Amino acid sequence: MKILVVEDEPKTGNYLKQGLLEAGFVVDLARDGEDGMHCALTEAYDLVILDVMLPGIDGWSVLRGIRKSGKDMPVLFLTARDHVDDRVRGLELGADDYLVKPFAFSELLARVRSLLRRGGKATESEFLRAADLELDLMRRRVNRSGKRIDLTAKEFALLELLLRRQGEVLPRSLIASQVWDMNFDSDTNVIEVAIRRLRAKMDDGFEPKLIRTVRGMGYVLEVTACA
Repeated sequence: MKILVVEDEPKTGNYLKQGLLEAGFVVDLARDGEDGMHCALTEAYDLVILDVMLPGIDGWSVLRGIRKSGKDMPVLFLTARDHVDDRVRGLELGADDYLVKPFAFSELLARVRSLLRRGGKATESEFLRAADLELDLMRRRVNRSGKRIDLTAKEFALLELLLRRQGEVLPRSLIASQVWDMNFDSDTNVIEVAIRRLRAKMDDGFEPKLIRTVRGMGYVLEVTACA
């Protein structure tokens, strides 16, 4: 699932992004209200984590713009302000939850998962599919031909990215930034190793093979006819 974090404090923003990536989510980080508003209105997110005190456009205005546009994804306010009036204002504007700094990441993660479950309506959007492969976003489970496949958090995030962009050749640089939150280093084989392990779990012993290497370009997940 994809989360937008809007946080101007570098240390907090990086901490949130890294923690959520390690929990298996796809994460975008915006550093101010203007960028946050742009991302929220032009991209599809399952959840927004929004700081109130932002340079330029504040969190109240970002939330107002999100709701005015008709977007109904859950919004979790994250702020150092612990006044009842602030919490009430946020909820009245359409926020779904409110967490005060400083916070324990475990609590934030629990609230994120609760909001995602609460926002889910048992629709097809909770699942990503290709052939007989099914990825359950809410329960963080993967099945192929009815067989449960156990994945690590990084493997789950990698598979989710491939499924969300099914049929599109993804370069190593994009995979590195989205799944590992790092710039691609041609001297590292971390992506090749992860792809190999993912194939061993979800392609070996099944037909059709879903993950394909496009030499010199990257990797693609697509359904092709069996030979």
